[in-house]
Amino acid sequence: MTLKISPFASLLATPQPADLGPGPRTGVEALGALKTKVDAALGASDIAARRAELIRATVFLWHDHLEAAHELAQAVENRDGSYVHAIMHRREPDYSNAKYWLRRVGQHPCFPELAARAGDLLQAAGPIKLPGQLISHGQWDAFAFVDGCEMEADSPEEKRGRLLRQVQGLEFELLLRHLVGG
Repeated sequence: MTLKISPFASLLATPQPADLGPGPRTGVEALGALKTKVDAALGASDIAARRAELIRATVFLWHDHLEAAHELAQAVENRDGSYVHAIMHRREPDYSNAKYWLRRVGQHPCFPELAARAGDLLQAAGPIKLPGQLISHGQWDAFAFVDGCEMEADSPEEKRGRLLRQVQGLEFELLLRHLVGG
C-alpha cells in the first residue's frame, strides 16, 4: 500500500492484499489488537465521530473482520457509510446487496482518482476478461467492479484475480485517505 497519511497508513499494511471474498487470510491483525491500533491512531486526531466509525469499519474490513465492519458501516447513513457497506457486501459475497448500497452511494469523491489509477493498472495488465469495463469514458464503474468480483468468484483466473485485488487495494487506500481527510 502507498497510503501516506500517518499514523493511518500502517493500518492497511498486510503481507497480502485483501481477498475479494470474505477471507480470512494469513497476516491480518486479530480484531482486539486492531481495535487498539485504530483507537490509538484516532486518539491522536481530531476526526469527527462518524468518520472515525467508518475508518474503523474500513480497517476492519481490510483485515477480514466483515461482521465488525458491517455493524459500524450500517449505522452511518451517508454516502461514505453506504460505500463501506457496499464493499462489505461485495466481499461477503452478496453482490446484489452490494449493488443496492452502491446505488445509494452515487458518484463517490474517490471515484475519479480510482478511475485514473485503476486505468493505469488495467493498461499495464493487458487484456483480461471482465464482464464489463471498469472505466467507461474516464468514469469508475463500481457496478462493473462488483460484476468482475463475481466473475472471479465463479470462475477464478490468476491474472484477473490479482488485478482485481490490486484495484480493491487502491479502493481501500483512497477511501481511507478520503475518510481521514487527506
